This record gives sequence, structure tokens and C-alpha cells, in this order.
Amino acid sequence: MIRKHKRCAGILLPVSSLPSKFGIGDFGGEAYKFADFLHDAGQSMWQILPLTATDEGCSNSPYSPPSAFAGNFLFVSPEKLVEADLISEQDLKKIASDYDFESTPERVKYHEAREFREKILNLSWEKYKHGNTSGFENFKSKSREWLDDYSLFCVLKKYHGGAAWYDWPDEYKFRDKSALEKFKNAHSEEILRQDFYQYIFSEQQAELKKYINSLGVELIGDVPLYVTMDCADVWSYPVFFNLDKDLRPITVAGVPPDYFSETGQLWGNPTYNWSEHERYGFIWWLKRLGHSLKLFDRVRIDHFRGLVAYWAVKNGETTAKNGEWVEVPYEEFFNCLKNNFGEMPFWAENLGIITPDVEVLRQKYELPGMLVLHFAFGNPSDNPYAPHNHKPLNVVYTGTHDNNTSRGWFANDATEQELKNFSAYIGRDVLDEFIFTAEVTRMALSSVADIAIIQMQDYLRLGQEARINVPSTASNNWTWRMLPDAISKDLSERILDACKLYGRI
Repeated sequence: MIRKHKRCAGILLPVSSLPSKFGIGDFGGEAYKFADFLHDAGQSMWQILPLTATDEGCSNSPYSPPSAFAGNFLFVSPEKLVEADLISEQDLKKIASDYDFESTPERVKYHEAREFREKILNLSWEKYKHGNTSGFENFKSKSREWLDDYSLFCVLKKYHGGAAWYDWPDEYKFRDKSALEKFKNAHSEEILRQDFYQYIFSEQQAELKKYINSLGVELIGDVPLYVTMDCADVWSYPVFFNLDKDLRPITVAGVPPDYFSETGQLWGNPTYNWSEHERYGFIWWLKRLGHSLKLFDRVRIDHFRGLVAYWAVKNGETTAKNGEWVEVPYEEFFNCLKNNFGEMPFWAENLGIITPDVEVLRQKYELPGMLVLHFAFGNPSDNPYAPHNHKPLNVVYTGTHDNNTSRGWFANDATEQELKNFSAYIGRDVLDEFIFTAEVTRMALSSVADIAIIQMQDYLRLGQEARINVPSTASNNWTWRMLPDAISKDLSERILDACKLYGRI
């Protein structure tokens, strides 16, 4: 774990954005190559987005997971399956030949990548199940608390034509024990296949993390605050969510109008029944965060302010305007986390409308917050994101996955006043988007914030075409990928020199 108040730097690059021959970045050779690049560039951290399973029905957003625990089997490396002798090189090439993975290498192809990996994983399962399965059995035993329900959920969902669990027949929707037992017995092989997907994900992810750590680099994960309504956890533990008698949401989550949207963001996730979480000793949260800390060295908690008070919107509203803040029993919750996790290896996504109680809590538990430079120049004098107002216990970013790239921000998003203020701030006119990107990156590295995280797109000086996500939009997100020849020795040396200059090594 990072020592408190040690200046260091890292790069934000989702696993999905790695180059790959198979439609989406994965835990294969390019991930190891990028880890080597981080080491050569003097980086202490690789920050990624959530590794939880995604759903095409939720636009493949990693922030609307169908499980708080299950990993995304799209990240399984086909080449690693060959190395493990679970599939032959010949079979891999034959199956891959049915897909066009060569065109548009700068974009993730979710549908094709999912279909392809299901085929090769099913073939791998057919071979694996006839050999030594002790590792698999051990994994199932350790993961039983979430794995059993998740794999059953996946098979039930497929059996019902992809319908959401709350539209299943009542015996499945309300979890009738005898009906579920009968279904499990009839579909045991399909359920085992889902277990196997998770086992292979776990094995490959652990192997990659071990390698990353061996280079002195920490893997920084991300935990979405909410899960989607059509989620195994909501189906399994409805008592922990604000649902009516028919198991439909009473209120849904979002945020009020802010920088990103004049009507707020209506996410639609079911809100938590915090009184029941407290009644059960926050056990679901302890297990969820504990599971995340097996995957990562430190975890960013997305929408951190929702753990103090959350914006609740009555189900059926079309925007997030008509909501209300509902307080969480946050003192009890964070004391529980402190008692269980000790050093609190988390940092807080504290962007947007932040009330004083959120900052008091964050500082009490010494949780780093976030400073985003793209937000700094509307009125820099008293703006907390402007460098002269930065404080050490923070993580400074040029922008995050929800921002444009710095080139894209300069060319498309920044107001005339923001650009004027930026030029005044550095003492010279900045009229070129490439120069702006270099300057804002330098500004992040020179900040007094303990940690500086730069989007990989900014080091590559890419434009708006490389943006990862546009909040409040449902399409064309989460698809950007780095090209195979993008990283180089020259780039790693330039990053290394800059980090040395600003004391981040």
C-alpha cells in the first residue's frame, strides 16, 4: 500500500482500453507490456475502471454492474488459455476467424468479444472438467457467498430470454426455495460453466496483479457506489434495497444538476436501504469492499458523497431534478470500515456538489480526495481545483474517464473565459491544444497533491476521439482503445524525466 504523503504518480488506463487481437483489452500480453512501461516510466500506480461484469443492456457501462462481485470474463486472455493448455492454438485461430477483430482496433467490439469468449471458454471448460479440478473446487468454496447466486442468476436470465429478474415468474422472482433447487438440478452443467468463467477470470487477474506488484507498481481499482436494478445482488438481497412489495424500486439514484448536466444525472439504480445495512452490521459492504481489496491494492470509491447522503428520486421521474438528499448512517458505517480494514486503503471520488460533512468525514479518516484540473479555470482564485489551492492529501488528475481528453477539452469543451484564465495562470498565451495538454500535465505533476494520475490519452496527446465516457449519454461510451504501437521507450523516458523533476519518484 502507498505510504501516506509520499509523492508519486500513476496512469489511468482501463483494461478494456488495452490493445488486443480479440476485440477488447484483456489480461494477456499487452497488459504485461503496459505494466513494464509503467515501471520504466517511474510510475507507482496503474489506475483502472471497475472489473465487474458488464451488461450490453446497460451500454456495457462498468458502473452499472449486474453483480457487485463477479468479474468481467471479457477480460480473460485467449492467449493465456492457450498457455494453460485449456485450448489449442489451432482451435483459437479457427474460432477467431469467424470475427472481424482487425478493423477499427481503436474501438472495443463488445458483442463480438462476448460471443467469442463464451465459445473459447466453453471449449476450455470441456477440457478442464476432465482433469485436475482442485483449484476450481477451492475457488468455488471460497467464493460461495456470492458465486452460487450469481451463476444461478446468469443461467436463469438466459433461460428467460434475457428478461430482467423482476420480470421472471414469481417462483424465481421471489426466490422460492424448492423452485430454485429444482432449476439448479436441471441446469447444473450450465451453472458450472458460469462458475468456471469466474474461476478463470480470478486466476488470470491474480497472476497479472502479482506481476504488476513485482515491478513496484500498485493496481488501483474502482468500486461503483451502486449496482443496476437487474443485478444478482438485488435479486439475492432485496432487503438491502429500497423496494416495494412487488420488488420494484421506490426511489432510484442520481445526482442533482451540476457541471455535467443541467437536469442532473438520473442513473436509475435502486437506492440502498441503509437501516437494514446497519441492522446487519454492514456485512454486504464489508464483503464487497473486502473482495475488491483482493483484486486491488487500493480502491477509489465512486460517488463517495453517496455514503454520507444520497440523491433519491422517486421511481418514474424522467430527470433527476425532483429529488431529495437522504442521509446515510455514515458515522456508524465508516467506524465499521475502520474497525475491519484498519488503514482504510480507499480514496474518495468527491466531485460535484460536496457539502462540508463529506469533507469532514474524508479528512477524519485521511481518505484522499480528487482534484480535476479541467474544472479549475472558470474562476481560479478560490477554486479548490486550481493548483494554488491544492492540499497534499489528494489525488490530482488532468481529467478522469468522465472528462474529455485534455486536447478534446481545449478544442471542444472549454469556454473562452476558461482558456483566457488558463493562459493568465501560466503567464503566456496557449493557443495550441498540444501545448495545452503538455502544460496541464505538467501542472498536475507539479501539484502539491500527494498523488498525480494522468489519463493515458493525455500522455499520447489524443483528442476527443479518445474520450472514454460522456455522462448522461447511453451510447458510444467505454469503447476507446490504445493502438498496439502507442507506447515507446522514448515516451517512458519523457514521463520518467518529468516525474523525477517534480519529485514523484
